[in-house]
Amino acid sequence: MPEPFQLHRDPFGRLALTDAHGVQHLGVNPIRGFPISAAEYGVSICDQEGRELVWIRRLSELPGELRNLLEHELSQREFMPVLESIDKISTNNEPCEWQVQTDRGPTAFVLKSDEDVRRLDGARAIVTDANGIAYLIADLNRLNAVSQRYLERYL
Repeated sequence: MPEPFQLHRDPFGRLALTDAHGVQHLGVNPIRGFPISAAEYGVSICDQEGRELVWIRRLSELPGELRNLLEHELSQREFMPVLESIDKISTNNEPCEWQVQTDRGPTAFVLKSDEDVRRLDGARAIVTDANGIAYLIADLNRLNAVSQRYLERYL
């Protein structure tokens, strides 16, 4: 039984989808439906106008080569550094500058409001900076004591 769709790169490196009817769609974009809470589930492949062409219930259900191409494309589009420690927060008032260590190295960012720090399920949290970049805290309990003290005010 043939796959309901195929993905490949066109000669210009753009992601292309050939649907079940043989129609080719150039420049498609995969988008996770639940990028944080259930990254393995629910991926939409949309055309350049944002219309959904294919809904994938679970990435693990795809054949290996197709899944690898899709996961690679998603990893190129998604940017969510993991916050590993908080070195310093400039002031107790917002906006304030945070100096942090991430899985991609040290960085500093501005936090506009205490509402930009949100607890997720379990011991996870997200900090969103003034530019809209989200930093994942994978496990609040694994942060050092200084970082946990800084976060007490926000969570």
